Amino acid sequence: MNVFKKLFKIFGPVIFAALFLFVFLISPFGVKNISQTTIQKAALSQSPNVFKGTAVKEAALSQNYVPFFGSSELSRMDALHPSVLAQKYHRNYRPFLLGSPGTQSLTHYWGMQGIRKQLTGKKAVFIISPQWFVKKGVDPNAFSFYYSNLETVEWLRHARNTRMDRYAAERLLTMPSASSSDTLKKCILEVAAGQKLSSTEKTYLDLKYNMLKHEDQMFSVITLKDRRSLIEAGEKQLPDTYNVAKLNEVAENLGKANTTNNRFNVNNSFWNKRLKKSYQRLKNEQSNFSYIKSVEYSDFELVLNQFAKQNTNVLFIIPPINQKWADYTGLSMNMIHQFNRKIKYQLNSQGFNNVVDLSDDGSSPYFMQDTIHLGWKGWLKVDQHVNPFLSKKQKAPSYKINNYFYTKNWQQKANITLE
Repeated sequence: MNVFKKLFKIFGPVIFAALFLFVFLISPFGVKNISQTTIQKAALSQSPNVFKGTAVKEAALSQNYVPFFGSSELSRMDALHPSVLAQKYHRNYRPFLLGSPGTQSLTHYWGMQGIRKQLTGKKAVFIISPQWFVKKGVDPNAFSFYYSNLETVEWLRHARNTRMDRYAAERLLTMPSASSSDTLKKCILEVAAGQKLSSTEKTYLDLKYNMLKHEDQMFSVITLKDRRSLIEAGEKQLPDTYNVAKLNEVAENLGKANTTNNRFNVNNSFWNKRLKKSYQRLKNEQSNFSYIKSVEYSDFELVLNQFAKQNTNVLFIIPPINQKWADYTGLSMNMIHQFNRKIKYQLNSQGFNNVVDLSDDGSSPYFMQDTIHLGWKGWLKVDQHVNPFLSKKQKAPSYKINNYFYTKNWQQKANITLE
């Protein structure tokens, strides 16, 4: 007995702590208070943990933060970046940046699952990168990097026998991430086959959701990148009052000062790090590139379907490509124009009519910061569309989803004619 008491004194607290943690993790109650400082940092961080989680996004989007979906262009934080302009001129919204290098349509679809409530009846901005639309779509390794079991469990709890859910399941099953859990994979297979989940599986998903949700609340904000100083530095370069002519002058001066070491109007640091040593072998390297036939179009349809389901009013932005760089690498502008027609047809024919097509601005000096990413004048032109869209009341959208866009026929279709 004495030995038992001694062992209990040693291991008892550990056992009780583990039991308490287990009960806490599977309970439906959790810690919901997220500080404003944390939200401010998270909105700018482009942190994978924030992207994969739900707690911080839910808290921010329940306030005046608006999701800006995109990829690597969001990290180009010069003085004309949307986050700088919104803060400097005290807008009634703040961008919450969702996306980093490697995030594409399929990644965003899964990332939306935990914030469906926050998207319902709200507004969003979505930047469409032509470079996503390569033949096979998102790279499986990039998808895995941003994949979250939490988002998948949340999706499974609400999945139905619809074309959207079946296609989402089918695509997920092509990714290594689908095999991260045997139980979840079984559920995904059943959704792909149009089958209902059993009551046992639903109970498992509820318990798993509570556990993953609490883990997210505890760990997603650890080691957040703090970029607030970049925003403050950008503000100092801007005039006190919003004036397009003066801001255009700022953009011109910043662009000119930061593109002095190459003939492509590419940011100096980007040139030195990424292109200086390799650009000569890239001449005509992109002459066979095509963004016209791709599974990405159906992945993009998942995003549109989710927006329509939540009745989210979305402003879509199609950025240009640096014309000087395209000429050098042989990238076909005819192909880019075909891409634009195809993606705009997919948008417009389903009622997504707020589309800003900047594809003809690639030759404008300082519009791009590098080869494919928006820069000083580019961000300013984006703002002239984003600000009125987000600041003013907009007509309610009317969407009509067409399942044809999930088909291989659409993925492979070329030569689209806009009506």
